[in-house]
Amino acid sequence: MNEISPYSTSNRKIDPSRRPRLKPDGTPDDNDRVEIGPTTIAFEAWAKAGLEAPNLDAMRRFRLSRITGELARHDYGGLLCFDPLNIRYVTDSTNMQVWIMHNPSRACFVSADGHITLWDFPGGEHLSAHLPLVREVRSGMGFFYFLSGDRTDEQAAKFAAELDDLMREHCGDNRRLAIDRIEPAGLDALRAVGIEPKEGQEVTEIARSIKGPDDIKAMKCAIHSCELAMWQMHRETRAGMSENELWSILHAENIKHGGEWIETRILASGPRTNPWFQECGPRIMEDGDIVSFDTDLVGPYGMCCDISRAWLVGDGEPTGEQKRLYQTAYEQVRDNMALIRPGMGFFEFTAQANTLTEEFLPQRYGVMVHGVGLCDEYPSIYYPIDQPAWGYDHTILPGMVLCVESYVGAVGGREGVKLEQQVLITEDGIEDLTSFPFEERFLS
Repeated sequence: MNEISPYSTSNRKIDPSRRPRLKPDGTPDDNDRVEIGPTTIAFEAWAKAGLEAPNLDAMRRFRLSRITGELARHDYGGLLCFDPLNIRYVTDSTNMQVWIMHNPSRACFVSADGHITLWDFPGGEHLSAHLPLVREVRSGMGFFYFLSGDRTDEQAAKFAAELDDLMREHCGDNRRLAIDRIEPAGLDALRAVGIEPKEGQEVTEIARSIKGPDDIKAMKCAIHSCELAMWQMHRETRAGMSENELWSILHAENIKHGGEWIETRILASGPRTNPWFQECGPRIMEDGDIVSFDTDLVGPYGMCCDISRAWLVGDGEPTGEQKRLYQTAYEQVRDNMALIRPGMGFFEFTAQANTLTEEFLPQRYGVMVHGVGLCDEYPSIYYPIDQPAWGYDHTILPGMVLCVESYVGAVGGREGVKLEQQVLITEDGIEDLTSFPFEERFLS
């Protein structure tokens, strides 16, 4: 008897009858197997706040149009994605995204004319049954050592043959394939069948940088849920609590609202706030400590909420030095938000920005501004001191969502302050998407 490997290739067309039913308000019927998504708690909170949930079909069509538009601009036959966030953007399909980041056993091909083929982890094909833009689901993609061992080249060759067939069917004579990332064996196998690999991260980053109307609705909903979690953190902050305990509240509230994961653990208190980037640990917070954190939260609809705040542990008054640090960070964020405008070049922004004083430059944050969508994304806008080595000069455009960053902490200082605001670039300025207030105790 021939046994079928769980990693064998199987091509399955999507059966429309398996798409989940929706309630009249557009939310999934709880009795159907559906994608991960917002909970009733989240929908109720958004309605109370006057927020409108996105039209997911429209959001997905907009995203696909952004990708195919970039493929046409570069004259590429198609795009091959292994990065789970690019797979999410192209398909809105979610399956073990964090695990897939280090086990590349999912892939997505989208042709320039919009045909999408998804390779999913074996047994997960049904998870995309509700997605009408996904025309075909396959399994059997996995040419990395954990799955394929010393047969990696063999498995890569099988995958390349499948992709070769797809490109001949959907791309005509165009053999130019954008790829976001790939294992070395896969790259060799694609070249062996005559496919011409091209830079795919430019395609995906530029496509993702402009948000459509429903992307923005999704982001506003996700930010609202994130800020509810931040309020819960603020209420529960107390002396005697560990940093880990405080950080766990953000996770719990995110999951409660249908959020997905958190990319980092950057929360610190007291002397651990300087220098920045120390991850939360068992330290017990004390009265009078600054506690500061960066949410780095992937919330409902997979939207990233990248907001930083700092506040005081206890009911006391901040010291003069704590106020100075906070006010310096606040002024940098405020000044640079006021400077941003559509049509502005990155270098132009850098030349005019609040770039801190010499005291705080050695421990500056890595960028002054960066894009955000499904995660931190293009663009990055650097300090003048970093521009010669890292800077690139493109244009701030309507539809971008940017995070304006500041970290203020002197070398050898006891504490530091991290603040960050998330804003939408509009046709005539910015819309501040972040409503969580700054601390009046520090600003008085």
